[in-house]
Formats: sequence, C-alpha cells, structure tokens
Amino acid sequence: MKNKLFSIVIAFIFIFALIACGSTSNSLNNSDKAVNSDSATITVAARDGSHSDVINAVKSAFEQSHNCQIKIVSLSAEDIHDNAIADSGNDIGQYDVIMIDDPLMPEYIEKDILCNLTQLGYIDDEDFVEKSRLLGKDPYPLGATYALPFSGNVQLIFYNKELLGDSPDLSNWESILQTCLKVKASGNDGYAIRGQTGNPIVSDFLPILWAFGGDIFDENNNVVLDSSESRDALSFYCDLKETGSNYDKNALIDAVTSGKASIALGWPSWFISENGSSAEIAQIPGKKDSSSVVLSTGEIGNWLLGITTNSANKELSLELIKYLTSESVQRQALSFGGIPTRKSIFRDKEILKEYPFFDAIYLGTNNSRVRPRTTKWSKIEDVFGAELVKCLNNEQSIDQTIVNSQKAIELLKNE
Repeated sequence: MKNKLFSIVIAFIFIFALIACGSTSNSLNNSDKAVNSDSATITVAARDGSHSDVINAVKSAFEQSHNCQIKIVSLSAEDIHDNAIADSGNDIGQYDVIMIDDPLMPEYIEKDILCNLTQLGYIDDEDFVEKSRLLGKDPYPLGATYALPFSGNVQLIFYNKELLGDSPDLSNWESILQTCLKVKASGNDGYAIRGQTGNPIVSDFLPILWAFGGDIFDENNNVVLDSSESRDALSFYCDLKETGSNYDKNALIDAVTSGKASIALGWPSWFISENGSSAEIAQIPGKKDSSSVVLSTGEIGNWLLGITTNSANKELSLELIKYLTSESVQRQALSFGGIPTRKSIFRDKEILKEYPFFDAIYLGTNNSRVRPRTTKWSKIEDVFGAELVKCLNNEQSIDQTIVNSQKAIELLKNE
C-alpha cells in the first residue's frame, strides 16, 4: 500500500514538472515572439537583379546585430523612380531606403524625397572613389551628403577580340570609325548603336558629343546644344550607325559577345559577372581624331543608397546603408558581379588578379564626367532622345535635329 501511494506521489510530481516545463517553454517562445514583433522593419526599394541579390545575401548579419527585419522590394529603375515620388506624399513612407540612379539626385532632392545624411551625423568616408562619393552630394559636388555609392558603373568601350585583334587602335573616334568600316566590309556589324528613344540613345551619343567639344549646357546652365560641334558629332554618330546596326541592350550585349558586332559603348554591369568579362574593355576616347585635344567623355553612372525623408527609422536606416556600402559587403558583392566604389578594393592586388578588368573601370571612373545636374534630366532625355531617333531613322536632317532639340530643352529648362 505504501509502495502504491509512493508511486502515485511520484507520478503527480512528474506530471507537475512536465506542465511547469511546458509553461516555461511557452513563456520563452512567447518572449521570442514579443522581441520579433517589437523589432523594426526597414524596407528597401532596390534595383532588381544582382543589386537585390547582394542585399538579400548579406542582410541577415545586419538583422541579427540590430534586432530588425530588412524587407527588399525588387523593382525596375523606372518603378523605383515612380514609386518613390508617389510615396513621398505620405506622412510615413512605404520605403525607408531607396536605390538611386545618380542623374536623378537633383530631382529627388528638389521634391524633398531624400534625407540629409550630413544632418543625421554622417561623416564622409574617404575610402570611396572621389567621383563616386561626390555623386551623393547636393549642391554637387561640395554640398551635404544625401546618398552613398552602392555600386560603381562607368561607360566604357566593349569589343570583340576575335574581330578586332589583340590591340586595336581605339585612341580616337576617327580610328574607331575606320576600324568599324573594315569590319563591315568583312561581313559583320562594325559599331553597335543603342538607338532607342530616351536614356538609351542619349547615353550612347553623349560621349561622342563631348569628344567633339559639344555639350548640352555650359557652366552657367545655358543650353548650348545648337553648335557646329554638336552637328559634327551627330553627323559622325550617323556614320557609325551605317557600319553596324541598332540594338537594344540585351541584343547589343549578345552581338558584341558572340562576334556579330565588333564594338559598342556599354556599362561594366552588362558584360561582367562572377565569371569575368564577356568582352574586352577599353577607355572611351576623349579625342575626335589623332590631333584633337583630350576631353573627358565616359559617363559615370553609379547606383546610390539614400534614406527617405518620411522614413520612420532614419537612424537605423543610416546604419544599414553604411553597412551595405562597406568594404566587407562590397567584397562579398564581387561574387554577384558587383562593381566596387571603394579605393581599397580597386587597389587590392589579390582582387586585381581575379578581376584584372577593375583597372580599366577604376581609370574610367577617375576620368569620367557626370551627366548634367538638373531636376529635368529624365525629361530632357525623353525629348532629346526622340529627336535623335528621328535623325537616325532619316526622318529629319542633322540640322533640324539639333535646332529642335535646343528648343525643346530650353522649354523644359524654363518651365
């Protein structure tokens, strides 16, 4: 009887212990849930593709160290722009961090979309390549900092070695034209034009315009496109087009890579992946011909990270963009085809052994020039691009194209 009573008591103690443990376990689980529910969520509007992939790959370390969640919204460049503007009217923004195509900086700042990082206590990081670092400032180039350079990019020449050989003369534009004419005579496309209206054709034409001494604006922001230099540059651009064909971005990449076309202007992120570069790389010439003076011609085109003015988590967002543009993250981004914006990476001898083309990108970045800093740039690309396309399609003369473009840009400037 005593043994039976003892067994019953032990059983009750065991059951009570199980209940207590279960209660403790539930309390711990509930506590974990409470921590997670209280943690901040940072929403990032990121460029779709490799840029979003990089952030997704590295975000967990930041989430753990800062007890937060990072939500990535992958969007096209156009959708980031349109959504950011639409969201800026809300008291609390949908996005805390947005990825920025650098020519859009003046528009974003005029519309009060971006937070002043200098006022948040940010101190400039001198390890960034200067040309990249200054893109995030307003007024450009010596104002306050509004954005940090996440991914580098600069226009370069990409060419097919099988068609042009080991050391083609790409030192001036006249030499490039003669090279393309020879390729055309052999049965392949010489120059691959990216001649779609808007940004594509304007970006494709600007380096030639600059090399010929032309420009859209002067130092006082006057429209100066209507010039003999602009006419000569456009005439030359039409001559280049006759040696090849008009391609969209993906077809252009494929044409140069496969040998269908010999040469094109492009951006490193088009041709470079974790497997290296699919085409040979050269600097865009700053000379019209062998006797011309050298001018800066390659467009810089970095993707930046900024914080929205209506973010509810500005301080944490600042820590996030500092992390995402850090040296350690940029090193990890290399395996996704990322282009660095830091001198320490461009100068790393071990990295250069694996990515020898970084020398050309670093040189191109240091010799680059920014597109005009105006809040109307996206509209200017639209109207100027439309006129250029008409000229390429033989719908209007070179002279009429320049005259029409000058008038259209002046109207936009004076709106």
